[in-house]
Amino acid sequence: MLYLDHAATSPVRQEVLEAMRPYLTGAFGNPSSRHTVGEEAARALEDARSRVARVLGARRGDVVFTAGGTEANNLAVKGILLGALARGRTHVITTPIEHESILASVAYLERFHGATSTMLPVDQHGRVMAGALAEALREDTALVSIGHANNEIGTVQDIPSLVAAARAAGAPVHLDAVQSAGWLPLHDLGVDAVSVAGHKVGAPKGIGALAVRGRIPLEPVLHGGGQERGRRSGTENVAGAVALATALDLAEAERAERAARVGALTDRFISGVLAAVPRAALTGHPLHRLPGTAGFTFAGTSGEAVLLELERRGVVSSSGSACAAGSDEPSHVLVACGVDPVVAQTSVRFTFGRTPLPDDAPEHLVALVAEAVAAVTG
Repeated sequence: MLYLDHAATSPVRQEVLEAMRPYLTGAFGNPSSRHTVGEEAARALEDARSRVARVLGARRGDVVFTAGGTEANNLAVKGILLGALARGRTHVITTPIEHESILASVAYLERFHGATSTMLPVDQHGRVMAGALAEALREDTALVSIGHANNEIGTVQDIPSLVAAARAAGAPVHLDAVQSAGWLPLHDLGVDAVSVAGHKVGAPKGIGALAVRGRIPLEPVLHGGGQERGRRSGTENVAGAVALATALDLAEAERAERAARVGALTDRFISGVLAAVPRAALTGHPLHRLPGTAGFTFAGTSGEAVLLELERRGVVSSSGSACAAGSDEPSHVLVACGVDPVVAQTSVRFTFGRTPLPDDAPEHLVALVAEAVAAVTG
């Protein structure tokens, strides 16, 4: 079986399992406990915090551990805006192609806290123009929340230009880096907050982090024991934090080599599919895209039917965001990019991971895709 759904989740790395094992067994203490077992866990937690901060270009005290990327995004959008309400800032800027955790958080703030929002338009490839952001910024803008790389189409945003536009207006920028972590550098982007998720980089599901610059007021979403310096209550997942730090360290060390290798493989695959499969169209930007993401629409087919045919041939992929699996609605990302809703329902996403593949893998995969599409179109 060839697994090509790494944007949904990735396998846990053996090195990560070994690193977290002690904190599931002997060193299992609660890091808030004032005894030797708890203090050992607390030291491991703070070491993990420092390592995550280093990869994200943040200070150790900026890092808040969460239960994953969705919680990190919720805490960023809700926490920063709620923290800005006292200063009269109620405006949020984002885009219509963001992950549901961003869009639903903005909708919640509008419904229950009187926030207003602006959705920046994107071009046919899913890119935001810095000029559009500059025009949307207002005196009461509390936050600009942008995805570094889109989880469905892989398009990478021009973050330096967007940050420069926001800086000129004094608006903080939150970066959803859940998909870009391990593929793109995160440590020198000049953003004020950044979200990551462990299971995208080889750590288990259920651990993530949000780094927020200390000068940004952050209202907690979870209340209780006051852990994480009062920003996220709940007994910390020490083993998960160690796993996240280890996975990010490994991914960062391998990033340049892996991005070049997987990017070349993906480019061959994209070219092959476009040449071999009638009516195939690439989704996302042809150049500014994650190295391991290749998405297509196959007009005149059903994306779900193509996926079933691919799985019969030993290829596992997806039709888009795993968080929207089972929905009968066309991808909100593709529709925002101007794709016809009917065509959007024919989309298939292939996302490669760190596992090395044979040299002829792209060509072999192209043949399987062509067979699957032909089987559906009859």
